[in-house]
Amino acid sequence: MSYAEQQQGLTGTKLVALIIALAIVGGTGLVMVIGLAVSAVKEQIERVTTVDIEDEPPPPEEPDEPPPPQEQPTAPPPPVAPPPPISIAPAPPPIRTQPTIPPPSPPALTIPPPAPVAPPAPPPAPPSQARGATPRNQGRWAAQISNNYPSRALREEVEGTVGVSVTVGANGRVSGCRVTASSGSSVLDDAACRGMERYARFNPALDAAGNETTGSFATRITYQLN
Repeated sequence: MSYAEQQQGLTGTKLVALIIALAIVGGTGLVMVIGLAVSAVKEQIERVTTVDIEDEPPPPEEPDEPPPPQEQPTAPPPPVAPPPPISIAPAPPPIRTQPTIPPPSPPALTIPPPAPVAPPAPPPAPPSQARGATPRNQGRWAAQISNNYPSRALREEVEGTVGVSVTVGANGRVSGCRVTASSGSSVLDDAACRGMERYARFNPALDAAGNETTGSFATRITYQLN
C-alpha cells in the first residue's frame, strides 16, 4: 500500500471515531438536559399545587341526616269468607187429603224389666260365747290362803286385808299377781300373792267362739288372828 493510501485510511478511521465520540457526548448531554427539564417541571408543579390552608376555617359540619323512617309492618288483609251457599228448597210435595181420619193407634205397652233378685240374707251370727274367768271352789282356796298365816306376821301380831288382781291362763291357773290395795304390811301382801298362785283355781275365760283364753280376776284376802 502507498503512503497516500495509508494516510487516507487513517484519516477515515479517525473520522469515524470522532463521529462516535460526538454522538456519545451529545446523547449524554441530551439525557442531562432532559433530566434537568423534568426536575424543573416537577418543582414548578409542586409550587403551583402546594396551597397553605392553615388559615382557612374548617368547613361547617353537615348536620346528621335523620335515620330513614322505619317501615311499619302492614297487617295482612282480613280473610274474606266466601258467601254462604244459597240453598234453594225444592218445591214441597203435594198435600194429600184423606177424607176419613183413621183412629189413633193404641199406646205401646212398656213392660218394666223384672226386679233383680235380692241376694239371700246372710245367716245370723251365732251368739257370742265370750265370758271372763270365774273362780272355782273359791271358798275353799280362799280359806287355805287365809289360814296360811305368815309366821312373821303371827309373831308381830299383824292383821290386814290385801286386794289383789290376778291373770288367769287358759288352763285355769294363776299366771301373774299384783297388789291393788295394800294391807299395810309387805309380809301379808307377799303372802296373799303367793297363796293365789298356789291355791286359786278358775274356770278359764272364753272368746266369742267359745275357745279358752287368758282372763283376769280381782279379789281380796283377809288375814285375821283368832
